[in-house]
Amino acid sequence: MAAFSDSPQASAPKKVILLKPRGFCAGVVRAIDVVKLALEFYPPPIYVLHEIVHNKHVVNELRDSGAVFVDAIEEAPIGSRIIFSAHGVSPEVRNQATNRKLNVIDATCPLVTKVHMEAIRFAKQDYSIVLIGHRDHEETIGTMGEAPDHMHLVSDVSDVDLLQLKDESKVVYLTQTTLSLDETRDIIIRLKERFPAIQGPPSQDICYATENRQLAVKAVAPLCQLLLVVGSQNSSNSKRLVEVCMNAGIPSYLVDDASELQPEWLAGVSTVSITAGASAPEVLVQGVIARLRTEFQFGDVEEMELKDEDVRFSLPPELKIFEPKLQTVAN
Repeated sequence: MAAFSDSPQASAPKKVILLKPRGFCAGVVRAIDVVKLALEFYPPPIYVLHEIVHNKHVVNELRDSGAVFVDAIEEAPIGSRIIFSAHGVSPEVRNQATNRKLNVIDATCPLVTKVHMEAIRFAKQDYSIVLIGHRDHEETIGTMGEAPDHMHLVSDVSDVDLLQLKDESKVVYLTQTTLSLDETRDIIIRLKERFPAIQGPPSQDICYATENRQLAVKAVAPLCQLLLVVGSQNSSNSKRLVEVCMNAGIPSYLVDDASELQPEWLAGVSTVSITAGASAPEVLVQGVIARLRTEFQFGDVEEMELKDEDVRFSLPPELKIFEPKLQTVAN
């Protein structure tokens, strides 16, 4: 644990514990870089299917730079260039893009692609596949589309008891990458009780960044009276951070930016912890800290690092030729 403070009152009673790792994961960095490079080196317009990542500030910034966000393939003109978001798409969507002769750049997170490949492989072996995920999330929709005749979606423990599978000796479970570790654990326990032969993925599907941020929240919960999670309301991994902290008995709130801080949350609070979902920019975190300092007299900031993250993903093939120019564009 490393501490720092640029306040003249280093011993002030109110303090912020800033969790690390926080914010952007490798998949989000890659997806944002994809859009920036496409805007820089391809002629406009550049279309993006759905939000490239689930953060309204990121989306608005890219929209202001020229990206055109659409909700359906049909909104992109025939022959235009379109980017698939980090959450992935189904084969049906890929076929629609082919039929419209779209030039596709795939920004799907490699960890999401891993789950898609697992679904395809187990479906070919005629397994019943139980996908643990949230029904309306874009990632879940895309994964389900890889093997719809084999897939069964469960979102909580009660869903497990409703499952009717073709062959209970050939069952496997997969998970959405941004779920709560605790929530998923309870569902898996029940799956194993109902289907003793069930198999899991070769390696955990919940992504490293989701896991690291949740473990950091669990570690800091006994040390603070309030947790603020910086992230948008449609960010699954950000909402899970709030739930993890609440389950530990500590109040927690999800905020898009500093403007959403409510004074009543901070009444009587001397130690507040801050983290950020995997699609939240660091500038928003610093904005929250600045408001806590100036308006609520939280003078000290202590950074608590639980794990060093050094994960990088390569660009999609369509953009590899621009990789040497990435640093200039990203800045």
